[in-house]
Amino acid sequence: MHLHARRAFVLMITLALAACGGEAPERGGESAAAVTTQVVSMQPWSDTVRGLGTVSARESVVVTAKVTETVEKVHFDSGDEVEAGAPLVTLSGTQQRASLQEAQAAANEADQLYRRQAELAGQQLIARSTLDSQRAMRDAANARVGQIRAQLGDRVIRAPFSGVLGLRQVSPGALVTPGTAIATLDDTSRMYVDFNVPESSLSHVAAGQTLTATSAAWPGRVFEGTVETVTSRIDPSTRSVAVRGDFPNPDGALRPGMLLQVTLIRPEREALLVPEIAIVQVGNSSYVFRVREDETVERADVQVGERREGVAEVVSGLEPGDRIVVDGTGKLRPGSAIDDAGRRGRVADDGTAAGETVEAAGSGSAGPDAE
Repeated sequence: MHLHARRAFVLMITLALAACGGEAPERGGESAAAVTTQVVSMQPWSDTVRGLGTVSARESVVVTAKVTETVEKVHFDSGDEVEAGAPLVTLSGTQQRASLQEAQAAANEADQLYRRQAELAGQQLIARSTLDSQRAMRDAANARVGQIRAQLGDRVIRAPFSGVLGLRQVSPGALVTPGTAIATLDDTSRMYVDFNVPESSLSHVAAGQTLTATSAAWPGRVFEGTVETVTSRIDPSTRSVAVRGDFPNPDGALRPGMLLQVTLIRPEREALLVPEIAIVQVGNSSYVFRVREDETVERADVQVGERREGVAEVVSGLEPGDRIVVDGTGKLRPGSAIDDAGRRGRVADDGTAAGETVEAAGSGSAGPDAE
């Protein structure tokens, strides 16, 4: 029994080895990995710099009072458009007007007395020093008049520039003090958009370049502007530089405080582009799997430039015409054999390429007429 059992065991091992031998891989004991490949080439590419920007008015101010006084009259409503110098609020100035009348009367008297003494001085009836003293008194009286007129002027609060007023914060009869907010005033005819770009993109940004921006408040609309200023300093904590864009706003669609997605578009150029999924990132290094003539792969270290919408620019490490693995990189290592079924299908669809492939495949056997 033991002999028969031993023979049966040996037979089973032999059959198993034979079965494994029939399935043996063709390439060094390793089966070819199914992948997708692509031949890289130079393609048109425009560098873009993107950032989130905050909208601010070209001119913006909170209108406030300069003195402590009671509001006598309000000349505007919330949301009004006003011209520069337009009166917004008139404060009570009864005391200043009375003081002005008193000062004006004193100034008129001082001027008349100066004129009389000037005539007497011309006849050498009074000393010249007396005339000089009277001239000083006249000038002081006139200065007092000017001072009170300025105080009255502070009782009328005017728009410092043309723009759109915000919500009215005061009403007639209210007591205001220096710093009390009357309303906001914004010049919205042109808007600033401030955004940050990485330090690495600093060489791509300059005044005068074209900007585009989109907003969630206006889906499908693209706003166009230009770069006005690039700040001279880089933020050491974020390693970014602030950029200010200038955007026309004739219809008032842009409002201070809005968030915009800003894009800076540079002139188009030729670049070596690859699908972003083909790039393997390990720490600070990036590489792709390049296909060799024997359908095995090798590691090609690359330097990656700009990335956008699933496509990446390869600055160095590849040449136009190189074939790389796009999908399936996770199961590869240098020297692995690959099988790109999609490439075989593409070759078969090409008449000339398919003929060459068939001829190469049948070169080792004779055809019907070969004798």
